[in-house]
Amino acid sequence: MYYTYVFPGRDHKSGERRLYIDSTGNLKSRAQQHISGAVRTTKKLENISLIYYEACLDKTDARKRELQLKTGFGRGYIKRRL
Repeated sequence: MYYTYVFPGRDHKSGERRLYIDSTGNLKSRAQQHISGAVRTTKKLENISLIYYEACLDKTDARKRELQLKTGFGRGYIKRRL
């Protein structure tokens, strides 16, 4: 299984809320890396936690869904779901 996931957070400098969207083959391990600050892109975000994920059968589907969620429509979809 592959997963597309979303981490919300607040930027340290600007205080702006952001959504980090990505995909992985090992959700548990990847989430732990984000929370511990081991990932450069989410290291600058505070109060992050995994709030949403979708399971996909293969890597291609997970990547396609990731790209969909990164659009304006996709971000609106996530906000409506939460």
